[in-house]
Amino acid sequence: MPSKKKPFDVRATMRAAAEIRKGAIRAMEAAGSGHIGGSMSLAEMLAVLYTDILNIDPKNPKMRDRDYVVLSKGHCGPALYSTLAYKGYFDPSELLTLNKGGTNLPSHCDRLKTVGIDISTGSLGQGLSLATGVAVGKKMQGIPGKVYAIVGDGELQEGQNWEAFLFIAHRKITNLVTIIDNNRRQLDGYTADICDEADLGKKLEAFGFEVRRVDGHDVTAIYNVLLTAGEGEKPTVVICDTEKGHGCCFAEIDGFNHYMPVSHEDADRAVEEIERRLQKAYEQLG
Repeated sequence: MPSKKKPFDVRATMRAAAEIRKGAIRAMEAAGSGHIGGSMSLAEMLAVLYTDILNIDPKNPKMRDRDYVVLSKGHCGPALYSTLAYKGYFDPSELLTLNKGGTNLPSHCDRLKTVGIDISTGSLGQGLSLATGVAVGKKMQGIPGKVYAIVGDGELQEGQNWEAFLFIAHRKITNLVTIIDNNRRQLDGYTADICDEADLGKKLEAFGFEVRRVDGHDVTAIYNVLLTAGEGEKPTVVICDTEKGHGCCFAEIDGFNHYMPVSHEDADRAVEEIERRLQKAYEQLG
């Protein structure tokens, strides 16, 4: 039974986002460093997908009619690995092997190594095309289930994405939902300064997409959008406005947070702050 049929429990999904952050931070602490900025901005999206939306079974990860997730920004694998561990695809202790020799959790997502990874990614700009192929294959074979492609706003500077968008819109591939992590920053600065993408929403509407825009750190808003995404006649793009490094106190304040060293002291402080903020958010819910 698809998990989106369950009643939405905002507290449980907020807890999932917190645990995803904590697991990713501990993984990067064990590795000594990692792509922390983009991993943190994904937490709420992944929490909603894996807690409330996806038709998946961690005990049967190759289930034929499952929903697929393609993390095109594959360098942010720590966030996805933490999510998979939280959902029970593998033991959370494996997170501490991130990037180590013989690990099943390499620096970029690899479907041949990590249980629960559907598509290998990491060469930025290619993930959306791969997700498109999976979605078309599902349609051709009559296999139910959706494909969710998570792309970074920085990698949208790669032209291959726009070829994919043209194809998706032309073929009306509605079983593919594109989620843009719009954190406005890339490896070496702000996207607006490096290659301004202007109004992504207007561009994609002109291509023929149904475009929805949400606060990418509001689990309720994300859930309400993803619950019906891909149900119309047009393919859907969800633009999630996020903050790079969000939720990790030491990464939030750093001007260069794409890839950072992560010390034991930093990790402890961040995990403590994540829990403090979660409890405060619970109190605000009443």
